Amino acid sequence: MTARILWDTHGHLQDPAFDEDRDAAYQRADAAGVGVIIPGYTLASSAVAVALAHQWPGAWAQVGVHPHEVADLPADWLLQLRAWARDSRVVAIGEIGLDYYRHLAPASTQRAVFEAQLALARSETLPVAVHCREAWDDTVAAIRAVPGVQGVLHCFTGDREQARAVLDLGFYLSFAGPVTFKGADALREVVRWAPRDRVLVETDAPYMAPVPHRGRRNEPRWVEDTAVRVVSEQGISRAAGFSTLVTNSMQAFARLTRRDAN
Repeated sequence: MTARILWDTHGHLQDPAFDEDRDAAYQRADAAGVGVIIPGYTLASSAVAVALAHQWPGAWAQVGVHPHEVADLPADWLLQLRAWARDSRVVAIGEIGLDYYRHLAPASTQRAVFEAQLALARSETLPVAVHCREAWDDTVAAIRAVPGVQGVLHCFTGDREQARAVLDLGFYLSFAGPVTFKGADALREVVRWAPRDRVLVETDAPYMAPVPHRGRRNEPRWVEDTAVRVVSEQGISRAAGFSTLVTNSMQAFARLTRRDAN
């Protein structure tokens, strides 16, 4: 297996944006030494994430239901997630959380489904990958209500106060393409402040491609551009910074260490 110089801890390779070159996009990442964790956002996309994780040696899966998708779940939805959670290629419950920006599902339904998935993660001893948009207080309250659950705030774009709250919960901060954007000085200040052992990087592909690819479809191999900016802001060498990011990824997602993930 290719030696990993980085992990893209959140890349949606099952997204329709990759229908024409999905395998090639994975192979480009693998050739560059980038492993990828593929998060689910619906039951169907979770199933595909698991299948791809079994197909590609450098890919792993998360399973979960995104807050935009919680309105019409089947009665057995949680049983399906529990079954996938026990698959050896599944490293987390995600992408889950709350989103009060678009309101594609009632807030009460979002909270109920989020809380159920947090409880599932704790019962299966898995971390969570959390989406939060304009729902900060409720997100933090939900996590606090499930003591012992661990995980990652994916695509973190908050301020230092919010970062501290996440870190105090034992979570990691995952930074994506926005940290490279011209107007992201406040976010880069958080990167400089954050403990180096609690930082991850991701693409959130196919969205938010980092500079110099902004405006194009994002893909996992470009996590390197985000990582370069992160370690530069941290004031450490590329080699040392990348090594720390790999170590952090494997600590945040413990199942990565149970096989030869390097």
